[in-house]
This record gives sequence, structure tokens and C-alpha cells, in this order.
Amino acid sequence: MTFHKYQGTGNDFIILDDRARLFAETDQPRIAALCHRHFGIGADGLMLLRERAGYDFEMVYFNADGYPSSMCGNGGRCLVAFAKYLNIIENKAHFLAVDGPHDARVEADGTVRLRMIDVAPAQPGGVGEHDVFLHTGSPHHIHFLDAEEHPSLAEFDVYSQGHDIRYDQAYDPAGTNVNFVEVPADLAQPWPVRTYERGVENETLSCGTGVTAVALAAAGRGAASPVTLSTPGGLLEVAFEPRPDGGFTNVWLSGPAVRVFGGEISGF
Repeated sequence: MTFHKYQGTGNDFIILDDRARLFAETDQPRIAALCHRHFGIGADGLMLLRERAGYDFEMVYFNADGYPSSMCGNGGRCLVAFAKYLNIIENKAHFLAVDGPHDARVEADGTVRLRMIDVAPAQPGGVGEHDVFLHTGSPHHIHFLDAEEHPSLAEFDVYSQGHDIRYDQAYDPAGTNVNFVEVPADLAQPWPVRTYERGVENETLSCGTGVTAVALAAAGRGAASPVTLSTPGGLLEVAFEPRPDGGFTNVWLSGPAVRVFGGEISGF
């Protein structure tokens, strides 16, 4: 089986060209084994690029646990870069994902810009008095760190705190992704973000739908579009237009999407 490995600010993916529809998408143990970091290729998720009438391609996404997932922003950007690698597109793409149609473009410097779905107004978080929740194609709980309680995001226990919120009964049965945010003194500077992702069940170096949710939540704290987000894997940018109802439209997620390597793997 021929595979390609891509990463977007450290959020890494196995990508398969499945236009012939040969991959068994219901084989959850196989997908999980391929994503295993010690016994497989290793990745936060696996994607299939498939043909779809009316679109340049279709994105089919699985989390590292092998199960189908909601939208992955960095994954979508990487799949656009892969479509360009295969010469399916030139610099613009119109593709279908689990949350609906998306547009994207590849800039001359390799930056991939992905248009996200319109987003409803932020809601109170199911856990935490001052937390918020947004659905940006995937569900995201956002916790802004209190400088007095948690002076450093770098030292924050993202795994334990994220795990507890992800599995809190307030988010039963599907659970949620969890983002922890440090508010910069200058709101125009990058907003530090760390994310616990469901399906990976651990912190990832970056999460595209997560930083999108954080940027929109930051708008409620005075941040202006575009917002730059600093993840452990690098910088991402989110541009948006507020709607009169408190929601958001014309939401674009931008950042690098890089092919790391490709090859063939057997025994799976």
C-alpha cells in the first residue's frame, strides 16, 4: 500500500490516494494500527482522497483510534496540498468533507488557506464558569487560563485537565475537544494555544478546528481579525467576519501544509 505522510504545524496525517476505492474504510483496527506511532507509520489521523461528482475531490477522515471523525482543519489543508501534489488541482480547490463543501487555495509560499464553515455564536462551556463552546466543524471547549491560577500555559497539565473535560458528562455521549488558551497582554500578538483532541486522546501539536474556535472566542475578548495563534507546532492564522447575530462567516484557516515523506507499507 502506497502512503504519503503530511503535517500541518505538527498535526500529522497518513494520506492515501483512494480514487479507486480499494481501501476498506470500515476496518477500524487496521486504521488504528497504521496510525500507531511505534508499530505503524504514526499519525494523528488518516485521510482518504476520493473522487466525488461536482467537486475536485472528497475528504474522508479518521482519527488515530481508527474511527470516522468530524472535520479536521489541518487535515483539510494537508489534503489540499496532496491534491496539488497529484496534479488534481492547480492552486484552488473545491472539495467535500464531512461537514459540507469547502474552498481552499495554495499560495506561492506553500501556505494553504481553507475556508471553514460558518460558525454559530459562542455558547457557555459545559464545564467551567467562564469557559465557552463553539462548533467549527468539530466541537471545541475553550478554557482561557486565569493568570493568577495558571501563570504559564507551557507548564499547564493539558493531558489531565483536557481528559477530564473531554469525558465530562456535560459532553456525553460524543465528548469534545478541549483548548487551553493564554491571553496575550497585546491582543494583536499571537495567542498561545494547546489542545487535547478526542480520538487521539492526547495533546496534539496543533489543531486546525481548535485554533479556529479559539480565534472566534478571542473576538469576544476584543481580538480583531485576523488572529494569529501560536501552537506547539507553529503559527496559524484565522480570518473571519462577525455576523449581526454574534456568529461568524467567511472564516479562513491559514498555515503551512508539508509533505514529509511517502512510501509503501505491507503487513496491514
